[in-house]
Amino acid sequence: MPHSRRRVTIREVARVAGLSPAAVSYALRGMHTSAETQERVRKVAAELGYQAHPIARALAGGRTGTVGLLCGSLADFWQQELAVRIGRALLAEGRYAIILDAADDPRREPELAERLRDQRVDGLIVQPVDPSSPAWAELAGELPLVSIGDALAGNPHGEVVFDNRAGVTLALEHLHGLGHRRIGVLTSTLEHTPDRPADVHVRAEARRLGMSVEVAVTRSALEEATVAARELLVRRDRPSAFFCFSDSIAYGVYVAAGQLGLTVPDDLSVCGYDAHALSVLPTPPLTTVDWDLPGVAAEAVALMVAAIEGRSPGRIVRSPVLCPRRSTSRIPE
Repeated sequence: MPHSRRRVTIREVARVAGLSPAAVSYALRGMHTSAETQERVRKVAAELGYQAHPIARALAGGRTGTVGLLCGSLADFWQQELAVRIGRALLAEGRYAIILDAADDPRREPELAERLRDQRVDGLIVQPVDPSSPAWAELAGELPLVSIGDALAGNPHGEVVFDNRAGVTLALEHLHGLGHRRIGVLTSTLEHTPDRPADVHVRAEARRLGMSVEVAVTRSALEEATVAARELLVRRDRPSAFFCFSDSIAYGVYVAAGQLGLTVPDDLSVCGYDAHALSVLPTPPLTTVDWDLPGVAAEAVALMVAAIEGRSPGRIVRSPVLCPRRSTSRIPE
């Protein structure tokens, strides 16, 4: 078998150049040495095939070249795809993602964030489970922090947030226009974060439209979403439609409906909220709200790179687009 080529060390470059390793390191970075010395060292390094180890080079500059990505729940398909796109976008910038999963647990979330900080990541991108936690302000004082979905109190670095008022209005007005007045709402937001804008607005919009809503909390995993949907569907006054704050949760409604012998959309309309790529695959395809996932990933990475490099923070607000498909239909007269 062929052997991998041995990496040339900085000590070997120093020996051939007749300098100390420290002087070679400075010369390669263009620091504290003359232009003539820098040119000579670069020539020797090129002749020997020397390449600086990326981690050592990053540490020497006070950075590791890594960015933490703390996901609210990787059971959610939208967050899975977002993590993939963010990882690839960071790689295109010469940076690497360290991805952790909070699993919809607000107690686990700050602990994982601190672990990423302790691993000396250059910055942290977070899809918060609990955006109201005071831990974010403290963390933002220690490293660049960019949030996705919700703003974080005390974070001066950057955020890509959703116009949830517009998104909720699009979904509920769509269902209202089809004649639905009793709506089941499934959300992953926990009871101790009642100020989350999307969940607050869904109740306000329901009142404005004269709709009755029953809100239930569920994690993003298919099994738990199925149980939450089934609990509402077995009631005598079951909803005629569901609005789910993620497509992954909406898939659980499909499963629960099938278990109970109900058909989507004849017996039950279903609307999701994030236009994941898989939302076209169920039968029938899922009506949902599109936030432009590729754009969200690109903007979050751009804000993070800017924050790491000390440039001005930014706030980007994403606008929604409704994608009506066959999972919603007019309620029978």
